[in-house]
Amino acid sequence: MARAIAICNQKGGVGKSTTAVNVGAYLALSGKKTLLFDLDPQGNATTACGISRKDLKQDSYAVLVYSVPIQDAVRSTTIERLSIVPASLDLAGAEIFLTGVENRETVLRRLCEPVVSQYDFLLFDCPPSLGLLTVNALVASDSTLIPVQCEYLALEGLNALMHAVSLIKQSLNPSLRVGGIVLTMTDFRATLAREVAGEVKKFFKDLVFNTAIPRNIRLAESPSFGKPICLYDPHSSGALAYQLLTQEVIEKESAVTT
Repeated sequence: MARAIAICNQKGGVGKSTTAVNVGAYLALSGKKTLLFDLDPQGNATTACGISRKDLKQDSYAVLVYSVPIQDAVRSTTIERLSIVPASLDLAGAEIFLTGVENRETVLRRLCEPVVSQYDFLLFDCPPSLGLLTVNALVASDSTLIPVQCEYLALEGLNALMHAVSLIKQSLNPSLRVGGIVLTMTDFRATLAREVAGEVKKFFKDLVFNTAIPRNIRLAESPSFGKPICLYDPHSSGALAYQLLTQEVIEKESAVTT
């Protein structure tokens, strides 16, 4: 059965899509059959995987709103064993649709049931909000991976997200756990970055991954070329960091299932 991970933070610009795509890519390169589900109407993960959003026939909106089988919406990527359910701009209307659906928080979990035995990992790239799309991802997941940028107010947003995860665990998904917090866009030459990282580690201790993702030009460029960093510049500092992070993810998830 696939391990399902929601990559989420209600704050935008923290590296959610970058993390989803690159962890997905390195999971696939590690031999894990991985399905990336783009739940963000901005579709950054879709673009970063080299898929044009203009010619999509089936996408995550069709899956959620019209109950199109996930298998019909899956697209292969340039990396063997990594597939994606892409997102179009239509997905912005899914929140409105879901508000009128019975058991609206569990729609995604039900739709994923036919494919969980076909993959080793399901990754949900969530939008920058705590709306119904993110809630659906959390209900459908075993754990969360939370990217946090080392900047002012990071802890405030992180506490709100932790509270939301706790509520969902209590009421909708008892098996949900915080899989880990990853510090992103780090530059530890800056005093603020060091201070924020220290505060996050002080409050959340072992939940913080050992690997931090550096602020890296090659990493920032790779989505515009439609390539994960492992294809765009596999020797960059960003590539090395995501490779190490992915190994931590595998080890943590394996420890839970054994």
